[in-house]
Amino acid sequence: MTPARLRLIPWLAAALCGALAAPGQAPWGLWPLTLLGMAGILWLVARAPGPRAAFGRALVAGLAHFAPVMAWIIDPFLVDAAVTAWMAPFALALMALGMALFWAVPALLVAWATRRPVARIWLLALALLAFEDARGVMLTGFPWALSGHIWIGTPPDQIAAYGGALLLSALTLGLSAALATAGLRWRQRRWLRGGVVAAVAAVALLGVWLAGTARLAQPLPEGPGVTLRLVQANVPQDLKWQHDLVRGFYQRHLDLSAAPSDTPPDLVIWPETAAPFFLDRPGDGLEMAADAAGVPIVMGIQRRETDAEGVQRYYNSLAVLAADGTVGAVYDKHHLVPFGEYIPLLGDYAARNGWAGLAAQALSGYTPGPGPALLALGPAGRALPLICYEAVFPRDLRTQQRPGWILQATNDAWFGTSIGPYQHFAQARLRAIETGLPLVRAANTGISAFIDARGRVTASLPLDQMGALDAALPGALPPTPYVRWGDLPWHIALGLGMLAMLAWGLIRLQLSRQAD
Repeated sequence: MTPARLRLIPWLAAALCGALAAPGQAPWGLWPLTLLGMAGILWLVARAPGPRAAFGRALVAGLAHFAPVMAWIIDPFLVDAAVTAWMAPFALALMALGMALFWAVPALLVAWATRRPVARIWLLALALLAFEDARGVMLTGFPWALSGHIWIGTPPDQIAAYGGALLLSALTLGLSAALATAGLRWRQRRWLRGGVVAAVAAVALLGVWLAGTARLAQPLPEGPGVTLRLVQANVPQDLKWQHDLVRGFYQRHLDLSAAPSDTPPDLVIWPETAAPFFLDRPGDGLEMAADAAGVPIVMGIQRRETDAEGVQRYYNSLAVLAADGTVGAVYDKHHLVPFGEYIPLLGDYAARNGWAGLAAQALSGYTPGPGPALLALGPAGRALPLICYEAVFPRDLRTQQRPGWILQATNDAWFGTSIGPYQHFAQARLRAIETGLPLVRAANTGISAFIDARGRVTASLPLDQMGALDAALPGALPPTPYVRWGDLPWHIALGLGMLAMLAWGLIRLQLSRQAD
């Protein structure tokens, strides 16, 4: 084999390892492949001849990993294909590149800090965890497809009650680092050392698995004894706002709300932007909904108001509709989707020029609400409302008063029947584990579900199916350790860890210069 072809091998191996790590994410859930793929990436960076090679290998691995994992980003651009389809490949490429940089930059820093392969493996695991933490905060944050998400739906996901998604990521990266270290020791013919590292990793995984299984076996408190109905009208996004179809789609919501049941619901929940009218100009829409349900409704709806400066503002909201049709509490979504519901950085300039974002029905885009708030829902108690994307951010669930449950209304029709809705649903399950609260999810095209306080699905409607789902609201657990502390310990520990690594690198560089 020629030298040029030999130089290609590490790059091809990096791409292969990155792609191998992808199927651990929902909907596939093949977590052993992620451990192997991440171990391969750590190995390749550890053996890179220098920082530039480490950066390149991690970047290639990240591109090969995030391109398939984030492929759902294409679907929103196909809703109005004649206008926006051309943007789809650019959106995916930029998304994959942006997320790959959160692998490549730490690889560069680690390779600069030390030349020792084993040290590189473990420092890179630490740095990747720190950069996952940063990814959840920077530029409004995007904690999607974290390495720890591969455990959702398995017993190890229960440790999220103690340390959130980052503790799950620490498990993934720690096990991968152990595998990479064992492989490196075996390559050096240090069989015993490699075997000990692999055995410790296996015991650690077994211990976490058994602990999670034991937690899942414990009984949950009784629920409040109320029955909720989730309405899943299954309205395709490309048809949702067509003038000649709007009335029929609204009638679907009415018919599903009025469907007979052996146990009549105490509360009906509609998905995000289910109502085809503005809350401030409903016509007879609210009265029709109240007559159909006969009980209170939490309705996904858009609303308008004029601010003190005379500017009309638009909000993506949830409104509580009483059985007599009067409007009670209203919650406005506060964590908006960049480029989907507003154009970041440009603010009101973008609004005045009609740059609204893909998902915003109003030309001016949406205005963020004031922040998290609880909805008082009578016998159903107090719920923390989340609209779509807000369920991705555990920090958006931190409130002064503890709710009795979490209510997520979403419209995942933007993502069709691809992998996106499954990944979004998995993260909702994780929020239930972290908080110890049941989560009820009403989704336009699915997946609508009841999720208990340990993240288990107790009832659900599958993706791309119309229906109404009635079930009892599960009980809540006491506040978890994660509720008390959130990610603050991670911010401190990982920040200090990165500073220590950089200090180590500077000291090594200074000693090297003195030796020269």
